[in-house]
Amino acid sequence: MGKRKTKKFASMKRMISLKDQRINEKDRAKVQETKKKDPSEIKEKEVPKYPSCLFFQYNTQLGPPYHILVDTNFINFSIKAKLDIVQSMMDCLYAKCIPCITDCVMAEIKKLGMKYRVALRIAKDPRFERLPCTHKGTYADDCLVQRVTQHKCYILATVDRDLKRRIRKIPGVPTMYISNHRFNIERMPDDYGAPRF
Repeated sequence: MGKRKTKKFASMKRMISLKDQRINEKDRAKVQETKKKDPSEIKEKEVPKYPSCLFFQYNTQLGPPYHILVDTNFINFSIKAKLDIVQSMMDCLYAKCIPCITDCVMAEIKKLGMKYRVALRIAKDPRFERLPCTHKGTYADDCLVQRVTQHKCYILATVDRDLKRRIRKIPGVPTMYISNHRFNIERMPDDYGAPRF
């Protein structure tokens, strides 16, 4: 009995390299010439642009009346803590506050259904300013982060840990949160705002 030739598994035909002389000139891969770097040449570096409103970490655009972007869970937790949102904000910052609500946050509250109808009624309060959204989708966290990075004139009110972690990476944006049945502010310049307890 003779040996049977078996085909090798996953075998490939030999390929000619693109630099080979047998390939036409136009199809051949061009040989790259390595340039020697001149040490006296000026190096160009791209530095990220920082907004002109920031003086180091100090945000000069913040000032009364404060525009406060409100998140869904902030409204829900303030209802649980039996706090009037506008009044508690004023107690925290000792100044006039305008709570702002985006279309995404409004859509998120509507999606929660009948259980959160009180939150929806509070969100439709005429004291709340409505901010229209132009982007696709209704994911509120991304919307709020994007708005806060573009316009540094907002304070973000949220109880969500992940969102607070994302906001801390953006310089000059204070966050408002609920603790011990009252509103507190984080990363606010000492010149304005309530003292931290």
